[in-house]
Amino acid sequence: MQPNIIISTADLAELEYQLERAKLPADTVRAIENELDRASIVACKDLPENVVAIGSKVTFKILDSQKIFTKTLCLPHDTIKYEDSISVFAPIGSALIGLSTIADLKRSSPAQTEFYQAVEEVLNSLEPLLEKNQRYQQQAIIQRIVEPERQIMYRVPWVDDQGNIQVNKGYRVEFNSALGPYKGGLRFHPSVNAGIMKFLGFEQIFKNAFTELPIGGAKGGANFDPKGRSDAEIMRFCQSFMNELYRHIGARSDVPAGDIGVGAREIGYMFGQYKRLTGQYEGVLTGKSLLWGGSLARKEATGYGAVYFANYMLEERGDNLQGKRCLVSGAGNVAIYAMEKLYQLGATPISCSDSSGTLYHESGIDLKLIKRLKEGRRCDLVEYLNTYPEAVHTPAADYPSDGHTVWRYQADAAFPCATQNELTLKDAETLLENGCHLVTEGANMPSTNDAVNAFLNAGIAYGPSKAANAGGVATSQLEMAQNASMQ
Repeated sequence: MQPNIIISTADLAELEYQLERAKLPADTVRAIENELDRASIVACKDLPENVVAIGSKVTFKILDSQKIFTKTLCLPHDTIKYEDSISVFAPIGSALIGLSTIADLKRSSPAQTEFYQAVEEVLNSLEPLLEKNQRYQQQAIIQRIVEPERQIMYRVPWVDDQGNIQVNKGYRVEFNSALGPYKGGLRFHPSVNAGIMKFLGFEQIFKNAFTELPIGGAKGGANFDPKGRSDAEIMRFCQSFMNELYRHIGARSDVPAGDIGVGAREIGYMFGQYKRLTGQYEGVLTGKSLLWGGSLARKEATGYGAVYFANYMLEERGDNLQGKRCLVSGAGNVAIYAMEKLYQLGATPISCSDSSGTLYHESGIDLKLIKRLKEGRRCDLVEYLNTYPEAVHTPAADYPSDGHTVWRYQADAAFPCATQNELTLKDAETLLENGCHLVTEGANMPSTNDAVNAFLNAGIAYGPSKAANAGGVATSQLEMAQNASMQ
């Protein structure tokens, strides 16, 4: 007797997509695809709505309760367990949970590609746990954890230096508070949307849990671009942003921090407005200046932590960062202080990048100059060439269509510290071909899933972002504790 797979016609396209990503043996995939091509879909009555069947690593759920269909697949070396009765099948498997969860999210939260990617990455990692322990399935833990506890969206009107009213959209996604107050940064960048916020908030749950500190996961921000804005404009925007956000945060409920586009200056503007609105001096924001409640090394923590993580990985392999040439992307806090720690450990960072392009300096990046350009003058990296004309600056418009210029140079290690999905499969293949044997993620989900698979298959030292860049949020929790004791 051959097993039946229950699937609706509407899900055939989804099935084909999932087969591509299921990492099955090639002969199994070909057998499934051939059977799908040959077999006709036969309506089957008298089946309960929750009937499912498990195939070899691939399972499918009835998503259309009005039309139930069966399809018999000839799976090589099939290990499926089933009963003789057509209405009794094996329990729901972890692959089914992943498939149905992603499909449900695509219907309830359309056009949120980065969020789907983050969920898929986590579910793939959790598959052994879900298969081993049925209680997570019985209690619908996965279905619950992928939905935020609360999502807040609001308008942010402000006045620019010319007296014109501008309007942006603000977000705070309070994803999970099972372990403690919501904790996660605020990002000001034109790419910000609901999907980006949900992906970042979802990632934050697991990153924060990894620290073993009592903090939940959240993320927020706005589609505001601080680049080229005056201090006065940024202050007015931050104050308007806080005029709504203050209703939803608190020292023991939700404690935001900084992220892309939000540093100590922006945190200061928002903290001042929060005090004005509430009359409370409390640790409601982290990443503050040392002069008013900040914590030592908070600015450096994420970049330093990523490099320490990388060095520990190498030490486990009998190696270290001494003498290594390293590619770094980004030019914000994470990248700058990753480069600083690389120099301290005897490595040489030879690249960095910003929205204008990629900077490559074969003899090593001049970190003091980068700090003056990015932290002081807040200008583009191309200005670096005024001091070092021998360096190479590649404008973003000239990047290859299949990736990022920063990963196309030869190096021993790579530290993606800019933004999500900045390192593609082609970038990963180029890094490996050029002898790179370590990748440590300073940014959140900077490598695409295909790139991650390439690193894992190659057996190099790979530090995923949820572990490698948790130094910042860990230090933020210390700042929370410091503020709670009024120290």
